[in-house]
Amino acid sequence: MAPAITIAADKLSAANTGFMLICSALVLLMTPGLAFFYGGMVRVKSTLNMLMMSFISMGIVTVLWVLYGFSMAFGTDHGSLIGWESDFVGWSGIDKMDIWSGYTIPVFVFAVFQMMFAIITPALISGAVADRVKFSAWALFVALWATVVYFPVAHWVWGTGGWAFELGVIDFAGGTAVHINAGAAALGVILVIGKRVGFKKDPMRPHSLPLVMLGAGLLWFGWFGFNAGSWLGNDDGVGALMFVNTQIATAAAMLGWLAYEKIRHGAFTTLGAASGAVAGLVAITPSGGAITPVGAICIGLITGVVCAMAVGLKFKFGYDDSLDVVGVHMVGGVLGSVLIGFFASGKGQSDVKGLFYGGNADQLWKQLAGVGAVLAYSLIASAVLAFLIDKTLGMRVDEDEEISGVDQAEHAETAYDFSGAGGGIVKSSAVPAGVGAESKKVDA
Repeated sequence: MAPAITIAADKLSAANTGFMLICSALVLLMTPGLAFFYGGMVRVKSTLNMLMMSFISMGIVTVLWVLYGFSMAFGTDHGSLIGWESDFVGWSGIDKMDIWSGYTIPVFVFAVFQMMFAIITPALISGAVADRVKFSAWALFVALWATVVYFPVAHWVWGTGGWAFELGVIDFAGGTAVHINAGAAALGVILVIGKRVGFKKDPMRPHSLPLVMLGAGLLWFGWFGFNAGSWLGNDDGVGALMFVNTQIATAAAMLGWLAYEKIRHGAFTTLGAASGAVAGLVAITPSGGAITPVGAICIGLITGVVCAMAVGLKFKFGYDDSLDVVGVHMVGGVLGSVLIGFFASGKGQSDVKGLFYGGNADQLWKQLAGVGAVLAYSLIASAVLAFLIDKTLGMRVDEDEEISGVDQAEHAETAYDFSGAGGGIVKSSAVPAGVGAESKKVDA
């Protein structure tokens, strides 16, 4: 992923270019999928706010990526920490026939594919702060976080000259840059803004499990573009290996989560199936190009069980991660990244072998270095950003607005309106006006 531009139209592959355009669209679809996944998990009074927290990232990050984000992430390296390329600023120096160096796709195609990663990463954080954050403050946080955290970390991991890239940290499609980054950021923010009103006291169950399942299905579908597309072509079979391992690990993680859930709680839940699938997708993201299909089963099962255990830690330690971003994305990202040091087969994207395939501990230590650095930087930087916004604009809505619902307070809308359903008359004497799903229906 060198930042130089090769002006050589005869090297363009129509097949790889078309494939990458499709993958870019699939990755973009993941953000609305995430919105539905999160939107179904919250209480009805926060549904629209949850959807908007994902959708606003599509607007803000797209513009920032064109103006300077792509340059910061994939421009010429400066000090192994940041990139910069004047031709990439505003994409003013890129011609439609310029080829991304070392590959057979246009620079524009590579840039837009990476844009979709930049969009979904801050959206992932939003699940941790559900029910209680001002929308304006969240929008500002997205812009600042993308600039201060995501763009530099993407350069570390994927940009030529970035310190993690040069060290040899394996991250096929975003275990560190996306999932650990977002999960650690979520933890940093919630430690600053505090718990929801009624945390560990009031029921906070998902209001629509069908929406959760729909969102999980869209994420699973889009993730094939997210993962297989990250090889930027189809010339050597590595992308195919990643595609296969994505399916396998996701299925195994779902089964692992459900098995743990049945043993621990006595039931197989739809929320568990959806969460287990997402955990598997997270874990295979960094590792799928380096392992065998059997390794994918192992990583999936391990991740499904461990993440199912991890989501309960918020009750033990008292941090309010509303929709388990820390337990799924941070923990799943750590597992997927670290387990490369054990399961790398030497027959995938590189000849690196993990401990279970006769290798030494070198790759394991590299993975631990990448994981530790991204986790620490993102957690601290995100907490600082949240603190500064909280002390200026204020991050949280008022307590009364939180209790009545952020949809009405922040967006002047509600997700469901039953006022004309069934010929009944809707009264709102016991609940805030407009919260249709919580209103009383009285027969006419």
